[in-house]
Amino acid sequence: MDSQAKEQLIRAVAATIFQHSEELTALDQAIGDGDHGLNLKRGFEAVTAELPGLAEKSWPDLLKAAGMAMVMKVGGASGPLFGTFFMEFGKAVGTEPDRAALVAAFAKAVEGVKARGRSEAGQKTLLDVLVPVQAALAAGADAAALKAEAIAAADKTVPMQAIRGRASFLGERSVGHMDPGARSSSLLIATVADELNKQGLMP
Repeated sequence: MDSQAKEQLIRAVAATIFQHSEELTALDQAIGDGDHGLNLKRGFEAVTAELPGLAEKSWPDLLKAAGMAMVMKVGGASGPLFGTFFMEFGKAVGTEPDRAALVAAFAKAVEGVKARGRSEAGQKTLLDVLVPVQAALAAGADAAALKAEAIAAADKTVPMQAIRGRASFLGERSVGHMDPGARSSSLLIATVADELNKQGLMP
């Protein structure tokens, strides 16, 4: 993927967050601090402000820079968690990643998020999207299947009771609401899958 394609990918992901920031904030108002959408928007504004220079970096350096932007600019728990995902992915992915490298890097990034958040899938967090998508990616899913898995996984957080994060303070009152981190993760994954498919990099 050349720098132009990388820039296109980053802008597509950022545009998705900008488009859905109010939705994400509304989800967070129901069971969290009410700032998830605004915080992620701020983070991706910081990332896009570094374009096109950021897109000229190798994948490891690009993802490290994006991760640092998330940590520095995004408040709450989501900044460190998304930042950890990007940085751990970058450490493992290599400069010219193939499918096997993507699978390994995604797994490494998920483990980093688990460690950083001291959480597992099933606790109504972004891991409830990341873990099933990781499994689908490892099983050879194509772009459309990965997108569908991400969206469906976020939907499955609605009936869950939150065990970790701010929503856990609500106990049973967290049931009936989609986890905002799961939703934002699903949007990011769906956009990346669409963009890679559009660029002919993933069937």
